[in-house]
Amino acid sequence: MTQPIFLVGPRGCGKTTVGLELARACQSQFVDTDHRLQAVAGETIAEIVEKEGWESFRARETAALEAVAAPSTVIATGGGIILAEQNRQFMREKGIVIYLCAPVDTLVGRLEAFPEEGQRPTLTGKPISEEVSDVLEERDALYREAAHHVVDASLSPQEVVNQIITVLPLACAS
Repeated sequence: MTQPIFLVGPRGCGKTTVGLELARACQSQFVDTDHRLQAVAGETIAEIVEKEGWESFRARETAALEAVAAPSTVIATGGGIILAEQNRQFMREKGIVIYLCAPVDTLVGRLEAFPEEGQRPTLTGKPISEEVSDVLEERDALYREAAHHVVDASLSPQEVVNQIITVLPLACAS
């Protein structure tokens, strides 16, 4: 694999979990833009948003994306990274973009099972099921616009990795 693989999708779709498995399968590096952003800032996403606002967070997110884009790297992106046209364009031009698509009930179940409060601040202040539905409705077209391939992320992480390897047979070739 030479081009980076960018995993996009809403919170709870499995970008980090699948990304780790895919990187292992492809013998590549793995980076999570949210983890990178938090490590550089020394604060959680929730703290950054509370202190600086969403606009500042989104600028930091773009910087993190550009900093980690490297050959032979699987990159899990933040759920809102596709909101900026420049990020969608950057990922499409610099690598292969995979949209991990899952239904609302799957996403809600995962977010309720693993809330990660500091990692996943509320976007709307609504109950989780309503928020996930609203956010996915707003962003689905953007994920699809950014993606080279759409895969079913409601399956197990290994099954999702297998789907990705099937649509990108050369991605993990030695």
